[in-house]
Amino acid sequence: MTRVSPRWRQALVWLHALSSIAWMSQAFGLMTLTIVALQGDASVRAAAMTMARHLDSALLAPMANAAAFTGLMLAAATAWGFFRHWWVLVKFGLTLVQLYAGIFLLSPALETAAATATPQWQQAAGAGLMAGGLAVQAWISVAKPWSRTRWSPATKPATAPTWVFVAGVVAPVFDTTAGLVLGYPLPALSLVMLIVVLGGRRQRLALA
Repeated sequence: MTRVSPRWRQALVWLHALSSIAWMSQAFGLMTLTIVALQGDASVRAAAMTMARHLDSALLAPMANAAAFTGLMLAAATAWGFFRHWWVLVKFGLTLVQLYAGIFLLSPALETAAATATPQWQQAAGAGLMAGGLAVQAWISVAKPWSRTRWSPATKPATAPTWVFVAGVVAPVFDTTAGLVLGYPLPALSLVMLIVVLGGRRQRLALA
């Protein structure tokens, strides 16, 4: 049986919770700034949407990347897995929907609104839905509702070694720091580590 340092596993859980709460809080911030812009005059609209764009690119995007990465790492590195429990599968699906909706829909809309000082109610609604979805995920993480899926294997997969949890903590911290220095989100190391860990999980499942 693989021995795992509980401190590093707890650190990864803590980082996942911290980044998820930050992501949700910043989504509420985007919603608030857009509502303020909708209710203000031209100067207020321009200032509020510029702040919203900076909040999205400088803080929300890195926290979203970190939350998604740490959640995937916890599923891949522990016996929870991706498809053994409905609550994990639902969280996985919600995370992907929110992440890609933010990248391909909300962020471009905020860029346009900041450049033209033309906020729209859809941007406030989108940010609110993102924050609400993350709040639902927080409840799911605590309650762990529903049963196992029908795809749940009879054998529980082994937990990954300690270095995987160390990498799960170090990679998003490195990527977030690099993104702040470069001025745009760059989840490069996180993506590499996720590919490596998923490959290792496949091997552990084959040996189980």
